[in-house]
Amino acid sequence: MRSAAAIEEVFRAERARVLATTIRITNGDFDLAEELVQDAFAAALARWPVEGTPDEPRAWLISVARNKAVDAIRRRVKLRAIVDAERESPGESATETSLAVPDDRLRLMFTCCHPALAAEAQVALTLRTLGGLTTEEIARAFLTSPVTMAQRLVRAKSKIKDARIPYVVPEASELAERLDQVMSVVYLIFNEGYAATAGDVWLRHDLCREAIRLARLLVELMSQGSAPLPAKPAGLPPFAAGEANGLLALMLLHDSRRDARTDERGDLVLLEHQDRGRWDRAQIAEALERVPIALRAGPGPYALQAAIAALHASAPTAADTDWPQIAVLFAELHRRQPSAVVALNGAVAIAMWRGPEHGLVLVDQLADELAGYHLWHAARGDLLRRLDRRPEAVVAYRAALELAGSEPERRFLTRRIDELA
Repeated sequence: MRSAAAIEEVFRAERARVLATTIRITNGDFDLAEELVQDAFAAALARWPVEGTPDEPRAWLISVARNKAVDAIRRRVKLRAIVDAERESPGESATETSLAVPDDRLRLMFTCCHPALAAEAQVALTLRTLGGLTTEEIARAFLTSPVTMAQRLVRAKSKIKDARIPYVVPEASELAERLDQVMSVVYLIFNEGYAATAGDVWLRHDLCREAIRLARLLVELMSQGSAPLPAKPAGLPPFAAGEANGLLALMLLHDSRRDARTDERGDLVLLEHQDRGRWDRAQIAEALERVPIALRAGPGPYALQAAIAALHASAPTAADTDWPQIAVLFAELHRRQPSAVVALNGAVAIAMWRGPEHGLVLVDQLADELAGYHLWHAARGDLLRRLDRRPEAVVAYRAALELAGSEPERRFLTRRIDELA
């Protein structure tokens, strides 16, 4: 016998798997699948306390959802072909259904992150289907109304249906590009939780947790073997499993500092001033095991960023940080993935290694590309402050303040201006 709370815990753990398989059974009908999964959960709440929990709860939920899907499809004349297909395979057991789940989750992830969908729709749909967040929770994360977010989700599902976006893992020729899109969406979700772009709260731990959970799912789906480098599904690019591990390691390392990144008032605490005793050492240890796996497989951009974060996490104090190695890694990252933001981070590493005057020269070279980016102005202000060029630093900090969206960042910049003034 199970309590309602215990059944809800099972549902939270298995929801993504059950939903992914049900979406396949309903031929990609997201709305019908979500309704059927809720019906299966309701059936579990009614029957498990009386009959006992089945040996395979996930398979039981899938079986109930499947049966309800067949009943619903029979009522839809236009989907008669699917009903016929169901009748042709009556021997499929609940165990067989559960064994198909990993591929179904992978299909669902690639469907949610299809390039035909707008980037914001990809993130929202991924959070809704694989993350299990409610429409209201997703709306809060992106500072919009539940009605607006519901409309985005409806449009995304309609786009999948109308454009007949296939519920499949892409062919090998498309997999590298699409996998990069999937990982990009997961990292976007994490970044919004790690440093919110707007609002009163800088950290959204719930979004960070969901992104890490999705990355674990991706690693599980990409990796079917064990260390040193897991076996990969056929057609997967050689670096794919490594990059999935790199992404997970990167997020674990960043998130390990969550308790030290703000003070009791919710104000920012810079990395160099954080209490390293408050860092999550268990997360760091797991990530440090994954970084070499990621590096041996490529290394790709996520693996390189994870290696940089690992150097920060491994330094006993801020003064012990291996800035020369970090600068080298940023240079390699920029070579593989050139962008002005990567160049900015590399310039900051150079400044920490060789001195602020060297970093400022490199930062100023990015003025045309990053003039609208508040962190460029903030970095420039910090270098000018360290060079004791106070009036110029104040100008830079004020420019950053005008562009910053989150209140904690604005308070931090205001304090810097007040200190210099």
